[in-house]
Amino acid sequence: MNINQTFEHCVFQLHLLCCLCSISLQLLLLTGNEPLSILPLSSIPEENVGRAHYKLCDRLKLEKKQRRMCRRDPGVAETLMEAISMSAMECQYQFRFERWNCTLEGRHRANILKRGFKETAFLYAISSAGLTHAMAKACSAGRMERCTCDEAPDLENRKAWQWGGCGDNLKYSNKFVKDFLGKRSNKDLRARVDMHNTNVGMKVIKAGVETTCKCHGVSGSCTVQTCWRQLLPFHEIGKQLKQRYETSLKVGSSTNEATGEGEISTGRNQQQQQQLPPGPSDQIPRTMDLLHIEDSPSFCRPSKYSSGTAARKCYKDKNCDAICCGRGHNTQSREVTRPCQCQVRWCCYVECKQCTQREEVYTCKG
Repeated sequence: MNINQTFEHCVFQLHLLCCLCSISLQLLLLTGNEPLSILPLSSIPEENVGRAHYKLCDRLKLEKKQRRMCRRDPGVAETLMEAISMSAMECQYQFRFERWNCTLEGRHRANILKRGFKETAFLYAISSAGLTHAMAKACSAGRMERCTCDEAPDLENRKAWQWGGCGDNLKYSNKFVKDFLGKRSNKDLRARVDMHNTNVGMKVIKAGVETTCKCHGVSGSCTVQTCWRQLLPFHEIGKQLKQRYETSLKVGSSTNEATGEGEISTGRNQQQQQQLPPGPSDQIPRTMDLLHIEDSPSFCRPSKYSSGTAARKCYKDKNCDAICCGRGHNTQSREVTRPCQCQVRWCCYVECKQCTQREEVYTCKG
Protein backbone atom coordinates (compact mmCIF):
# COMPACT_ATOMS: atom_id res chain seq x y z
CA MET A 1 0.00 0.00 0.00
CA ASN A 2 1.52 3.38 -1.01
CA ILE A 3 1.59 6.52 1.14
CA ASN A 4 -1.45 8.06 -0.57
CA GLN A 5 -3.58 4.95 -0.03
CA THR A 6 -2.46 4.73 3.59
CA PHE A 7 -3.24 8.41 4.12
CA GLU A 8 -6.68 8.04 2.49
CA HIS A 9 -7.53 5.09 4.70
CA CYS A 10 -6.40 6.87 7.88
CA VAL A 11 -8.32 10.05 7.01
CA PHE A 12 -11.46 8.03 6.31
CA GLN A 13 -11.20 6.20 9.64
CA LEU A 14 -10.61 9.41 11.61
CA HIS A 15 -13.52 11.11 9.84
CA LEU A 16 -15.83 8.17 10.50
CA LEU A 17 -14.75 7.98 14.13
CA CYS A 18 -15.50 11.68 14.64
CA CYS A 19 -18.92 11.28 13.01
CA LEU A 20 -19.72 8.33 15.25
CA CYS A 21 -18.69 10.25 18.34
CA SER A 22 -20.79 13.27 17.36
CA ILE A 23 -23.97 11.18 17.20
CA SER A 24 -23.46 9.36 20.48
CA LEU A 25 -21.33 6.50 19.16
CA GLN A 26 -23.09 3.24 18.47
CA LEU A 27 -21.19 0.04 19.12
CA LEU A 28 -21.73 -3.03 17.03
CA LEU A 29 -21.41 -6.27 18.93
CA LEU A 30 -20.93 -9.80 17.70
CA THR A 31 -23.27 -12.42 19.10
CA GLY A 32 -23.86 -16.00 18.17
CA ASN A 33 -27.23 -15.32 16.55
CA GLU A 34 -26.34 -12.34 14.41
CA PRO A 35 -23.05 -10.65 13.62
CA LEU A 36 -23.93 -7.07 14.48
CA SER A 37 -26.08 -5.72 17.33
CA ILE A 38 -26.30 -2.12 18.46
CA LEU A 39 -25.61 -0.63 21.86
CA PRO A 40 -25.42 3.14 22.46
CA LEU A 41 -22.16 4.03 24.19
CA SER A 42 -23.94 6.75 26.13
CA SER A 43 -25.90 4.07 28.01
CA ILE A 44 -22.75 2.64 29.61
CA PRO A 45 -22.45 3.98 33.16
CA GLU A 46 -19.18 5.06 34.71
CA GLU A 47 -18.26 2.58 37.41
CA ASN A 48 -15.21 2.04 39.55
CA VAL A 49 -12.31 0.49 37.63
CA GLY A 50 -12.41 -2.82 39.48
CA ARG A 51 -15.90 -3.89 38.41
CA ALA A 52 -16.67 -1.58 35.49
CA HIS A 53 -16.50 -4.42 32.99
CA TYR A 54 -19.20 -6.33 34.93
CA LYS A 55 -21.75 -3.61 34.23
CA LEU A 56 -20.62 -3.31 30.63
CA CYS A 57 -20.90 -7.06 30.04
CA ASP A 58 -24.37 -7.06 31.59
CA ARG A 59 -25.58 -4.28 29.28
CA LEU A 60 -24.21 -5.80 26.10
CA LYS A 61 -26.56 -8.05 24.15
CA LEU A 62 -24.97 -11.31 25.21
CA GLU A 63 -26.31 -14.73 25.97
CA LYS A 64 -25.78 -16.23 29.41
CA LYS A 65 -22.59 -18.13 28.51
CA GLN A 66 -21.18 -15.17 26.58
CA ARG A 67 -21.85 -12.82 29.47
CA ARG A 68 -20.04 -15.22 31.81
CA MET A 69 -17.03 -15.35 29.47
CA CYS A 70 -17.08 -11.56 29.25
CA ARG A 71 -17.12 -11.07 33.01
CA ARG A 72 -14.34 -13.52 33.85
CA ASP A 73 -11.60 -11.38 32.25
CA PRO A 74 -11.61 -7.55 32.52
CA GLY A 75 -10.09 -7.25 29.05
CA VAL A 76 -12.86 -9.09 27.18
CA ALA A 77 -15.49 -6.33 27.18
CA GLU A 78 -13.02 -3.75 25.88
CA THR A 79 -11.83 -6.19 23.22
CA LEU A 80 -15.39 -6.94 22.10
CA MET A 81 -16.10 -3.23 21.65
CA GLU A 82 -12.83 -2.69 19.80
CA ALA A 83 -13.49 -5.67 17.53
CA ILE A 84 -16.94 -4.62 16.43
CA SER A 85 -16.04 -0.95 16.03
CA MET A 86 -13.07 -2.00 13.89
CA SER A 87 -15.21 -4.40 11.84
CA ALA A 88 -17.90 -1.79 11.19
CA MET A 89 -15.38 0.84 10.11
CA GLU A 90 -13.62 -1.58 7.78
CA CYS A 91 -16.93 -2.68 6.26
CA GLN A 92 -17.89 0.92 5.55
CA TYR A 93 -14.45 1.63 4.10
CA GLN A 94 -14.53 -1.36 1.75
CA PHE A 95 -18.04 -0.49 0.49
CA ARG A 96 -17.66 3.30 0.36
CA PHE A 97 -17.96 3.31 -3.46
CA GLU A 98 -20.71 0.69 -3.72
CA ARG A 99 -24.48 1.02 -3.93
CA TRP A 100 -24.69 -0.68 -0.55
CA ASN A 101 -22.20 1.24 1.57
CA CYS A 102 -22.51 -0.96 4.66
CA THR A 103 -25.23 1.14 6.23
CA LEU A 104 -25.71 -0.19 9.76
CA GLU A 105 -28.72 1.71 11.01
CA GLY A 106 -30.85 -0.55 13.16
CA ARG A 107 -33.76 -1.06 10.74
CA HIS A 108 -31.63 -1.64 7.65
CA ARG A 109 -29.18 -3.87 9.49
CA ALA A 110 -31.90 -6.00 11.04
CA ASN A 111 -33.69 -6.49 7.72
CA ILE A 112 -30.50 -7.48 5.87
CA LEU A 113 -29.61 -9.99 8.58
CA LYS A 114 -32.97 -11.67 8.13
CA ARG A 115 -32.08 -12.49 4.54
CA GLY A 116 -29.41 -14.58 2.89
CA PHE A 117 -27.77 -11.89 0.72
CA LYS A 118 -24.06 -11.81 -0.02
CA GLU A 119 -23.98 -8.58 2.01
CA THR A 120 -25.15 -10.68 4.96
CA ALA A 121 -22.33 -13.13 4.25
CA PHE A 122 -19.78 -10.32 4.38
CA LEU A 123 -21.16 -9.04 7.70
CA TYR A 124 -20.79 -12.46 9.31
CA ALA A 125 -17.26 -12.89 7.97
CA ILE A 126 -15.97 -9.41 8.85
CA SER A 127 -17.46 -9.68 12.36
CA SER A 128 -15.83 -13.00 13.22
CA ALA A 129 -12.56 -11.85 11.63
CA GLY A 130 -12.64 -8.66 13.70
CA LEU A 131 -13.18 -10.49 16.96
CA THR A 132 -10.46 -13.05 16.17
CA HIS A 133 -7.99 -10.33 15.19
CA ALA A 134 -8.75 -8.08 18.17
CA MET A 135 -8.51 -10.92 20.70
CA ALA A 136 -5.15 -12.15 19.36
CA LYS A 137 -3.77 -8.61 19.49
CA ALA A 138 -5.17 -8.02 22.98
CA CYS A 139 -3.30 -11.08 24.22
CA SER A 140 0.03 -9.98 22.79
CA ALA A 141 -0.51 -6.43 24.09
CA GLY A 142 -0.94 -7.69 27.64
CA ARG A 143 -4.55 -6.49 27.99
CA MET A 144 -5.91 -9.92 28.92
CA GLU A 145 -5.44 -11.88 32.15
CA ARG A 146 -5.97 -15.34 30.64
CA CYS A 147 -3.54 -15.13 27.69
CA THR A 148 -0.23 -13.58 26.75
CA CYS A 149 2.01 -13.97 23.71
CA ASP A 150 1.70 -16.64 21.06
CA GLU A 151 2.41 -20.08 22.49
CA ALA A 152 3.56 -21.78 19.28
CA PRO A 153 6.01 -24.57 20.27
CA ASP A 154 8.38 -23.91 17.36
CA LEU A 155 9.06 -20.30 18.31
CA GLU A 156 11.12 -19.14 21.27
CA ASN A 157 8.53 -16.67 22.51
CA ARG A 158 10.12 -15.97 25.88
CA LYS A 159 13.33 -14.89 24.18
CA ALA A 160 11.35 -12.99 21.57
CA TRP A 161 9.48 -11.11 24.25
CA GLN A 162 12.76 -10.31 26.00
CA TRP A 163 14.05 -8.69 22.80
CA GLY A 164 10.88 -6.72 22.18
CA GLY A 165 8.90 -9.20 20.09
CA CYS A 166 5.63 -10.79 21.08
CA GLY A 167 3.61 -13.07 18.84
CA ASP A 168 -0.12 -12.52 18.36
CA ASN A 169 -1.86 -15.34 20.17
CA LEU A 170 -4.07 -16.74 17.42
CA LYS A 171 -4.35 -20.13 19.14
CA TYR A 172 -6.08 -18.64 22.18
CA SER A 173 -8.10 -16.25 20.05
CA ASN A 174 -9.53 -19.01 17.85
CA LYS A 175 -10.43 -21.10 20.88
CA PHE A 176 -12.10 -18.13 22.57
CA VAL A 177 -14.13 -17.12 19.50
CA LYS A 178 -15.36 -20.66 18.83
CA ASP A 179 -16.32 -21.07 22.49
CA PHE A 180 -17.90 -17.60 22.58
CA LEU A 181 -20.06 -18.27 19.53
CA GLY A 182 -20.86 -21.82 20.60
CA LYS A 183 -22.49 -24.52 18.50
CA ARG A 184 -25.49 -23.31 16.56
CA SER A 185 -28.42 -25.12 15.04
CA ASN A 186 -27.42 -27.04 11.94
CA LYS A 187 -30.95 -27.95 10.86
CA ASP A 188 -31.46 -25.61 7.94
CA LEU A 189 -29.50 -24.22 5.03
CA ARG A 190 -29.42 -20.66 6.34
CA ALA A 191 -27.87 -21.72 9.66
CA ARG A 192 -25.15 -23.71 7.90
CA VAL A 193 -24.40 -20.86 5.50
CA ASP A 194 -24.12 -18.36 8.37
CA MET A 195 -21.72 -20.64 10.23
CA HIS A 196 -19.69 -21.23 7.07
CA ASN A 197 -19.28 -17.49 6.48
CA THR A 198 -18.35 -16.97 10.12
CA ASN A 199 -15.63 -19.61 9.75
CA VAL A 200 -14.36 -18.00 6.54
CA GLY A 201 -13.64 -14.82 8.49
CA MET A 202 -11.59 -16.77 11.03
CA LYS A 203 -9.76 -18.76 8.34
CA VAL A 204 -8.72 -15.62 6.47
CA ILE A 205 -7.12 -14.35 9.68
CA LYS A 206 -5.25 -17.63 10.14
CA ALA A 207 -4.06 -17.67 6.51
CA GLY A 208 -2.59 -14.19 6.95
CA VAL A 209 -0.22 -15.00 9.82
CA GLU A 210 3.34 -13.90 9.09
CA THR A 211 6.54 -14.77 10.92
CA THR A 212 8.67 -11.78 11.95
CA CYS A 213 12.29 -12.31 12.94
CA LYS A 214 14.87 -10.09 14.61
CA CYS A 215 18.63 -10.62 14.55
CA HIS A 216 20.88 -10.04 17.54
CA GLY A 217 24.66 -10.18 17.59
CA VAL A 218 27.85 -8.20 17.40
CA SER A 219 27.80 -5.42 14.77
CA GLY A 220 24.40 -6.47 13.52
CA SER A 221 25.36 -10.06 12.82
CA CYS A 222 22.64 -12.67 13.04
CA THR A 223 24.31 -15.04 15.47
CA VAL A 224 21.10 -15.05 17.51
CA GLN A 225 17.67 -14.80 15.93
CA THR A 226 14.27 -14.64 17.60
CA CYS A 227 11.02 -14.96 15.71
CA TRP A 228 7.38 -14.40 16.50
CA ARG A 229 4.08 -14.54 14.61
CA GLN A 230 2.07 -11.46 13.68
CA LEU A 231 -1.32 -11.03 12.03
CA LEU A 232 -1.80 -8.99 8.88
CA PRO A 233 -3.17 -5.46 9.40
CA PHE A 234 -6.96 -5.67 9.59
CA HIS A 235 -7.28 -3.47 6.50
CA GLU A 236 -5.65 -6.27 4.50
CA ILE A 237 -8.15 -8.74 5.95
CA GLY A 238 -10.96 -6.42 4.91
CA LYS A 239 -9.66 -6.30 1.33
CA GLN A 240 -9.46 -10.07 1.13
CA LEU A 241 -13.00 -10.53 2.44
CA LYS A 242 -14.24 -7.88 -0.02
CA GLN A 243 -12.70 -9.91 -2.84
CA ARG A 244 -14.50 -13.00 -1.56
CA TYR A 245 -17.72 -10.98 -1.42
CA GLU A 246 -17.29 -10.14 -5.11
CA THR A 247 -17.05 -13.84 -5.97
CA SER A 248 -19.58 -15.11 -3.43
CA LEU A 249 -21.28 -18.36 -4.46
CA LYS A 250 -25.03 -18.77 -4.42
CA VAL A 251 -26.11 -22.05 -2.83
CA GLY A 252 -29.41 -23.79 -2.47
CA SER A 253 -30.95 -27.06 -1.35
CA SER A 254 -31.73 -29.71 -3.92
CA THR A 255 -32.84 -33.32 -3.80
CA ASN A 256 -30.69 -36.14 -5.14
CA GLU A 257 -33.06 -38.23 -7.25
CA ALA A 258 -30.89 -41.33 -6.81
CA THR A 259 -30.86 -41.28 -3.02
CA GLY A 260 -33.75 -38.98 -2.17
CA GLU A 261 -31.44 -37.07 0.19
CA GLY A 262 -30.92 -33.31 0.35
CA GLU A 263 -27.77 -31.80 -1.14
CA ILE A 264 -26.20 -28.36 -1.38
CA SER A 265 -25.78 -27.01 -4.90
CA THR A 266 -23.49 -24.05 -5.57
CA GLY A 267 -24.48 -22.89 -9.03
CA ARG A 268 -20.98 -23.54 -10.37
CA ASN A 269 -20.68 -25.09 -13.79
CA GLN A 270 -20.31 -28.87 -13.93
CA GLN A 271 -16.52 -28.84 -14.25
CA GLN A 272 -16.12 -26.55 -11.23
CA GLN A 273 -18.67 -28.55 -9.28
CA GLN A 274 -16.62 -31.70 -9.76
CA GLN A 275 -13.60 -29.97 -8.25
CA LEU A 276 -15.35 -29.55 -4.89
CA PRO A 277 -14.14 -32.06 -2.28
CA PRO A 278 -16.64 -34.86 -1.64
CA GLY A 279 -18.60 -34.59 1.58
CA PRO A 280 -21.73 -35.83 3.32
CA SER A 281 -25.01 -35.04 1.63
CA ASP A 282 -26.73 -31.78 2.57
CA GLN A 283 -23.43 -30.22 3.73
CA ILE A 284 -21.87 -26.87 2.86
CA PRO A 285 -18.98 -27.29 0.37
CA ARG A 286 -15.58 -27.05 2.00
CA THR A 287 -14.43 -23.81 0.46
CA MET A 288 -13.01 -20.44 1.43
CA ASP A 289 -15.64 -18.71 -0.70
CA LEU A 290 -18.37 -16.69 0.94
CA LEU A 291 -21.81 -18.18 0.33
CA HIS A 292 -25.26 -16.66 -0.07
CA ILE A 293 -28.67 -18.17 -0.72
CA GLU A 294 -30.62 -15.38 -2.45
CA ASP A 295 -29.96 -12.50 -4.81
CA SER A 296 -29.40 -9.04 -3.35
CA PRO A 297 -31.75 -6.12 -3.98
CA SER A 298 -30.47 -3.29 -6.18
CA PHE A 299 -30.05 -0.83 -3.27
CA CYS A 300 -30.82 1.96 -5.78
CA ARG A 301 -33.95 3.30 -4.09
CA PRO A 302 -34.82 3.71 -0.40
CA SER A 303 -36.12 0.44 1.01
CA LYS A 304 -36.09 -1.57 4.19
CA TYR A 305 -32.55 -2.66 3.29
CA SER A 306 -30.89 0.71 2.60
CA SER A 307 -31.52 4.41 2.18
CA GLY A 308 -30.78 4.25 -1.55
CA THR A 309 -28.09 6.11 -3.48
CA ALA A 310 -29.64 9.57 -3.92
CA ALA A 311 -27.09 12.31 -3.05
CA ARG A 312 -24.29 9.73 -2.80
CA LYS A 313 -20.86 10.94 -3.90
CA CYS A 314 -19.42 9.26 -6.97
CA TYR A 315 -16.50 9.61 -9.38
CA LYS A 316 -17.23 10.68 -12.94
CA ASP A 317 -16.19 8.18 -15.62
CA LYS A 318 -15.48 5.62 -12.87
CA ASN A 319 -18.56 4.63 -10.90
CA CYS A 320 -21.26 7.30 -11.25
CA ASP A 321 -23.25 5.25 -13.75
CA ALA A 322 -23.20 2.20 -11.49
CA ILE A 323 -23.89 3.91 -8.15
CA CYS A 324 -26.50 6.32 -9.52
CA CYS A 325 -28.36 3.44 -11.20
CA GLY A 326 -28.72 5.33 -14.48
CA ARG A 327 -30.47 8.34 -12.90
CA GLY A 328 -27.58 10.68 -13.68
CA HIS A 329 -25.55 12.87 -11.34
CA ASN A 330 -25.26 16.48 -10.23
CA THR A 331 -22.01 18.43 -10.53
CA GLN A 332 -20.90 21.03 -8.00
CA SER A 333 -17.68 23.05 -8.04
CA ARG A 334 -15.98 23.95 -4.76
CA GLU A 335 -12.65 24.95 -3.24
CA VAL A 336 -10.93 22.39 -1.06
CA THR A 337 -7.79 22.51 1.04
CA ARG A 338 -5.94 19.29 1.64
CA PRO A 339 -2.41 18.09 2.49
CA CYS A 340 -0.06 17.92 -0.51
CA GLN A 341 3.61 17.43 -1.36
CA CYS A 342 3.98 15.13 1.64
CA GLN A 343 7.45 13.97 2.61
CA VAL A 344 8.55 11.48 5.24
CA ARG A 345 10.90 13.18 7.70
CA TRP A 346 13.40 11.38 9.84
CA CYS A 347 12.53 9.81 12.05
CA CYS A 348 8.89 9.40 12.58
CA TYR A 349 6.49 11.86 10.98
CA VAL A 350 5.12 13.01 7.63
CA GLU A 351 5.38 16.70 6.74
CA CYS A 352 2.84 18.11 4.27
CA LYS A 353 2.00 21.47 2.73
CA GLN A 354 -1.58 22.72 2.48
CA CYS A 355 -2.80 23.20 -1.07
CA THR A 356 -6.08 24.84 -2.12
CA GLN A 357 -7.67 23.97 -5.42
CA ARG A 358 -11.03 23.87 -7.11
CA GLU A 359 -12.60 20.51 -7.68
CA GLU A 360 -15.85 19.17 -9.01
CA VAL A 361 -18.00 17.00 -6.77
CA TYR A 362 -20.42 14.56 -8.31
CA THR A 363 -23.50 13.31 -6.48
CA CYS A 364 -26.28 11.00 -7.60
CA LYS A 365 -29.62 12.49 -8.59
CA GLY A 366 -32.68 11.43 -6.62
